[in-house]
Amino acid sequence: MTLTMLEGAVTFGYDRASLDAIARPEAALAIWWRPLSDALRSALAVLDLDAIGDLSVDVDADALLDGTLRDAGYPDPVATLLAGDVGLLLRRHAALTGEDRLRLRLEVIETDACRRFHADYVTLRLLCTYLGPGTQWCRSAAVEAICEVPTGAAGVFKGRLLIDPPPVLHRSPPIVATGARRLVLAIDPIRSRHVP
Repeated sequence: MTLTMLEGAVTFGYDRASLDAIARPEAALAIWWRPLSDALRSALAVLDLDAIGDLSVDVDADALLDGTLRDAGYPDPVATLLAGDVGLLLRRHAALTGEDRLRLRLEVIETDACRRFHADYVTLRLLCTYLGPGTQWCRSAAVEAICEVPTGAAGVFKGRLLIDPPPVLHRSPPIVATGARRLVLAIDPIRSRHVP
């Protein structure tokens, strides 16, 4: 595994084990810098975003998601290929958090949702953009220096329940003016969502 440190609190690497760096006390963001498979990228390129529904489900980390995606309007082979990739990310998130039950959201973003830089009230949130511009991030001390988790890459952000104040903030990139649309996966441990 090649692991690179950026800005002190940010790490990235080129294999799935690179996400393990989020366990370091100083880490606020770990990125698995990965391309999507050619087959998945090709299937997503022809996906009709108007024909699919947003998903928000609580699932076991080893859940088979093909049927869930088909029920939301994803056609084959997209459902099969995407279910395999989302399943891999679910298992990685479960390994990082020790939680077997996770909340999964897979949504088409068309607005400037979450356009302000922020940190979530969770322990760890995994974000992966499948289509469109990737999630933007910055150091809280330098919000003008905006970086991006590339499309296809997986970023695990440490939330306010583990690190407060957060040294790294993130947002959905503003897209309304561009006409772009995004397909974004978010995974949270269910229990981390309860704020005292």
